[in-house]
Amino acid sequence: MTDAMFIVSEEGYWAEECIEPLTTLTEAGVDITVATPTGSPPVVDERSLDPEDIGEAEAERLREIHESDERLNDPIALGAAEPGSYDAVVFPGGHGAEWDLTQDSHARAALRTAVEGEDGTALVVCHTVGILAFTRDSEGGMLVDGRDVTGFPNAWEEGIVDENDILPDGRKLPYWVEDEVVAAGGNWDAELDAETSVTVDGDLVTARGPGSSHAAATTLLDELAVDA
Repeated sequence: MTDAMFIVSEEGYWAEECIEPLTTLTEAGVDITVATPTGSPPVVDERSLDPEDIGEAEAERLREIHESDERLNDPIALGAAEPGSYDAVVFPGGHGAEWDLTQDSHARAALRTAVEGEDGTALVVCHTVGILAFTRDSEGGMLVDGRDVTGFPNAWEEGIVDENDILPDGRKLPYWVEDEVVAAGGNWDAELDAETSVTVDGDLVTARGPGSSHAAATTLLDELAVDA
């Protein structure tokens, strides 16, 4: 059976960017394990459950899955995981990832293992694409250097933070994903004129944001040769 490990933020994951791939892969028969930095249940960003933005029915559906899914409610600690034993490693997005996942040495090692290994594949979504700006390959270079990627663009971030990079919840954004990934050598194209944006470069799959979550999941299934 094909299996995948979801590495999810404890500081605020974006509901659709985790739950859409989670349910899509599950329906395709992929066995999923959820890991978080400390092994505590991941926290959902309440902004991603705003019924005014996504509709009441969708907000209720996503919240119900967040609260009831056994995998999300009983994750393993990332440090105890063996990422090399999974066919895929998935990094859902959300601003919260900038405070834990992208700065976590075990998360970076899991990404490097999936991308450099012979059998693994990594899917990285939205703000968590920022992890590429901090992950080195096995030779000490930047893992993203020379790779084609998409992710959460500056053009969208400008509409969220204020002039001091303060988010609506009061936290200061540590960095802008596009800026850091480009500085690390990534070939960035968020395809702002396209409805969805998913980029495949070898064993690395990146996705732009919430609206690309389903396309990201089906692309990953294609890369794993699993029927959707």
